[in-house]
Amino acid sequence: MPDALSPSPAPSRPWVRPDVTAFLAYLDTMAGPRIHELDAPAARSMYRATRELADMPVGELAVVRDVVIPAASPAAGAGGIPARLFDARADRGPGPVVLFSHGGGFVIGDLDTHAGFCAEAARVLDLPVLAIDYRLAPEHPWPAAPDDCEAAARWLATGPAMLEREVTGLVLMGDSAGGTLSIVTAMALRDAPAAVPVVMQATVYPATDWTRPYPSFDIFSKGYLLTEESMAWFADAYRADPAHPRGSPMAATVAGLPPAVVMTAGLDPIRDQGRAYAAALIGAGIAVTYREAAGTIHGFTTLRRALPSAVGDVAEFLAAVKAGTMAATTRAAA
Repeated sequence: MPDALSPSPAPSRPWVRPDVTAFLAYLDTMAGPRIHELDAPAARSMYRATRELADMPVGELAVVRDVVIPAASPAAGAGGIPARLFDARADRGPGPVVLFSHGGGFVIGDLDTHAGFCAEAARVLDLPVLAIDYRLAPEHPWPAAPDDCEAAARWLATGPAMLEREVTGLVLMGDSAGGTLSIVTAMALRDAPAAVPVVMQATVYPATDWTRPYPSFDIFSKGYLLTEESMAWFADAYRADPAHPRGSPMAATVAGLPPAVVMTAGLDPIRDQGRAYAAALIGAGIAVTYREAAGTIHGFTTLRRALPSAVGDVAEFLAAVKAGTMAATTRAAA
């Protein structure tokens, strides 16, 4: 019997949720260029405007504060790495902190586009969430983004005084490109540990392997928001080496990585990469919670207003992360 998480073709007529059907139909009626037909600055502006209309607001939090992570090297720029701290509590004792890397194909996205999701994560997890604004391609091609994410993780692990929180462990979280960066960062900290351990990796629809074809890429490459054309546009800008573990994490061994929560979208061209990554972790004996949001599309985490069903998907993901983080920290303390 094949592994339940192994990449496999979707049905010839995949099920699509009603709100997803309506949203995709609405997008088809919109005039104007698509993201892959724009230059990077214009694409970023379009993405930011879309998220302001399609996602939930930040809402009430005790702390929303911008900080700057000191640059790890001159290549990262003298100004350091911009970041934003989200916390439901003004004061905290020692505990884990979430380091969040946003999605957007390594080309678009910023602290604002994912602020609503980060705020919800801070409330549900009852943990501080530090979102980072890593350098984007094509101005800063690969490996600038993984360099920044690793530098941010190592800095956060030291419990910097400006955060006013004692850090006992890291939860590496991200969606899409940010999910890839979280995995790459987890591998870097496995191979050369930081000041505190990574207790959890939590990724939503990550890209994990560009070294071989997967069925979902062909099945969902058109008509489901993330298209073959847009993925090629992102890849041309990012210029990662697909054979290198920092470009395709599954090019390296997954042994020794921290526990994971992996969530995919059922109608996503890179769905099978997430499935394959979860299966590889399970095969390596790593504790994994795998969820697949059936009938929905890549990008749902920042489409909760446009896709009401995504509210439940995000809640399910965060509940799994909370349970997994509690279990991991309990094991570490035993």
